[in-house]
Amino acid sequence: MSIRVLIVDDQALVRAGFRMILDTHPDIEIVGEAGDGNEAVRLTQLHQPDVVLMDIRMPALDGIAATRILAGPSSSLQTHIVILTTYDLDEYVFDALAAGASGFLLKDVRPEDLVEGVRRVAAGDGLLAPSVTRRPGRPEPASVGVLTARELEVLVAVARGKSNAELARDLFVSENTIKTHLSHVLVKLGLRDRVQAVIYAYETGLVERGLVD
Repeated sequence: MSIRVLIVDDQALVRAGFRMILDTHPDIEIVGEAGDGNEAVRLTQLHQPDVVLMDIRMPALDGIAATRILAGPSSSLQTHIVILTTYDLDEYVFDALAAGASGFLLKDVRPEDLVEGVRRVAAGDGLLAPSVTRRPGRPEPASVGVLTARELEVLVAVARGKSNAELARDLFVSENTIKTHLSHVLVKLGLRDRVQAVIYAYETGLVERGLVD
């Protein structure tokens, strides 16, 4: 089945560029475009795409507010939101994640990375641009000590961009085992999901930006 994608950006040329990149892949179907947050909400509720590529700064309703409506705790939609922005600022990362976004990429992402990002988010993996995931100078908290050696290994690997399938292959275990380890990590550290786990790893210095695969 195709991955159904809605493109949201207030600049028509940006939308056209994303469409041109994604349209060349037979497993991805563009179901629509929106130029502001209100239209994004309407079209997402209408088409229920698998992935929404969402700009942040838009007229009428910004991308973070639209994400909160579509992916927040009160939403029943199964759509995954990937925030796309030109602004390399930490505040947007955390606002987007708090609003319910599943991913965060800068608009200068390579075409192949954009395509792969859409596929990964549609499959349930979190996605973060390495350049926006670390705030320097944060000490490693004591809470990381509650993890076992294998759980810590899984956390670091996830933060470096490994999927469950890749981790299972590297560690010679099943994907279900990886999911169990990751679930334990989330519970022990009080994190909501995979994306928050990645943010945690970068913020605490467990993973340095230059070490990302």
